[in-house]
Amino acid sequence: MKTILLKLRSLFSKDTLSSGELQFPIRYKLLLITSIVLLISMSGIIFLASYFFRKDSEVRVKENNIKINEILSLKVKSDLHSMKQDVHITASAILRSPGSVNAIAKELFEEDQNFLLIGAYDVSLNPKFEALNDEFLQKYDYQKTEVRGLLRTIQPKLKKAFSGTTVIWNASPHFRHPILCLSFPLSESKDTHTILVTLVKLDSLLDAFQTSGPVETFLVSEDGSVLAHPDAKVVLSGINLNDLPIVERMKKSTVDNGQFRYESKDGVSYLGSFKKLGLGGVGVISEVREAKIFEEVNNIQKRNVYILIVSLALSFIVVYIFAKSLSTPILKLVDASEEIRRGNYHIELHATTHDEIGTLTKSFVSMGRGLEEREKLKDSFGRFVNQDIAELAAKGKLSIGGQRKHCTIFFSDIRSFTAISEKLQPEEVVEFLNQYMTEMVKCVQDTGGTVDKFIGDAIMATWGALRDSKQHAKSSVEAALRMRDKLIEFNEGRGTVKKPIIQIGCGINTGYVIAGQIGSSDKMEYTVIGDSVNLASRVESLNKETHTDILITESTYQEIKSDYHVISMGEIELKGKSKAQKVYAVLGRKSDPNYPKSLSELQKLVGITVTKKGKK
Repeated sequence: MKTILLKLRSLFSKDTLSSGELQFPIRYKLLLITSIVLLISMSGIIFLASYFFRKDSEVRVKENNIKINEILSLKVKSDLHSMKQDVHITASAILRSPGSVNAIAKELFEEDQNFLLIGAYDVSLNPKFEALNDEFLQKYDYQKTEVRGLLRTIQPKLKKAFSGTTVIWNASPHFRHPILCLSFPLSESKDTHTILVTLVKLDSLLDAFQTSGPVETFLVSEDGSVLAHPDAKVVLSGINLNDLPIVERMKKSTVDNGQFRYESKDGVSYLGSFKKLGLGGVGVISEVREAKIFEEVNNIQKRNVYILIVSLALSFIVVYIFAKSLSTPILKLVDASEEIRRGNYHIELHATTHDEIGTLTKSFVSMGRGLEEREKLKDSFGRFVNQDIAELAAKGKLSIGGQRKHCTIFFSDIRSFTAISEKLQPEEVVEFLNQYMTEMVKCVQDTGGTVDKFIGDAIMATWGALRDSKQHAKSSVEAALRMRDKLIEFNEGRGTVKKPIIQIGCGINTGYVIAGQIGSSDKMEYTVIGDSVNLASRVESLNKETHTDILITESTYQEIKSDYHVISMGEIELKGKSKAQKVYAVLGRKSDPNYPKSLSELQKLVGITVTKKGKK
């Protein structure tokens, strides 16, 4: 580094002009400016890239945590409900046939060998029946006495089920395997006098929590104890996580899910999220270390810094060489100009490059040789401006602008026009379009609308822009319905390659626009622009995927709902819109008794074929 600094110092100390007028030559200005620009731009790029990459990584991890929690919560909830249902069915059958306890319970144990015990108990926790899985006991070397002893130990916990709630408790610390205790009332009534208790091996739940990657997920009970964890030893230990901030946040939260950043007792930062199951106070928790998330971001940032240093060094060398080749002939020209200032017009300079500097050198030499005879030539280096032209351009400038209007915008488009036109001759395409446009434009004009422009096979029209109208929304919908009728009539007798059946899609939106003469001073046209226009165009494009022919927005619907039958297509995401837009399909006039009563009737009327996609 010291060698580089000494070299830079020697470079900047050279080539100082004897005249002393140039203390900072061009080559060093280029070096300085290029280095500063490169340093600022690359540093900014590195900072922004790292910042957005960090933010993106954080967002992705949060989204991943939420997805994992959603999936696991559905899985766990489904498993728990399935367990409860199996136990409830079996217990109900046993209570109806007390003499067949072992036979009925055996069916459950054979169907699901994870069940260790099933029993029903009264308010004094005296068993109405109690069945143990003998095969389970023999396989895992458990005694009936130790199972029954456990039940006596946890009686205070089980009593909570008499209030109508489900009790889920980790019984694993009392066994050598992960065991879940599940207790719930026989009846859904809160004053039940009988509860059902079961002990179940947790293999299926533990498998669900064996996630890959840096995210760790686990299941906690209402009291904060771990019910399921990727590490079975944690479940067997019966550890309580009430002191974990994410667990504390979940227990206090009034909503069923959430996420936040927190630090553990040892100062490690985590991004955590939770999802309550809504059953027995149980919740799924996902957490991931921040350092793990941003590890790759930090590595990229370091690599970018190294690249920046190397790039600066290389660019410094390249710019210095280039600047020297650029500045050397310029310095010679400076010396030559000093000679001319002294009155010596015979300059011996030779162009060494074939660029602008070489051309400048040749011109400079030519100028010096002819300067005595053409002293007035220096005036030609000034700037000449034709004042008459400039004044005429200033006075003749057209005012470009418009007026804010509340109107309704209409777009229509022929479906599969490209495919249709490929099968026709150009003359036939023009003839067919002219026939179609004639009918459609008449519908616009008859309802007081104005055709704004034709965009290929598409029509853009407005109501209320050029001429004020309080009924512009209704008029536009009426025009669209007339187009539907005309198109049905137009398609009669068609259906061949040369005369294909035409289907169109119409999009209508009501809102504020800028209307007026828009364009340049040479050419202007009356049109409307604005977000409302864009929305109408995007709504028109939705007809294909919604299998409709006339779609309107919420703003138009509010204007016409008393006169027309529509059907809601729901809220649809549109490009350029932060919120989903409510869109409606127009069925027909309320004054028309023969209007289509449903979307399927409408599709049949206008000939729209709906292709159902098969399930993957």
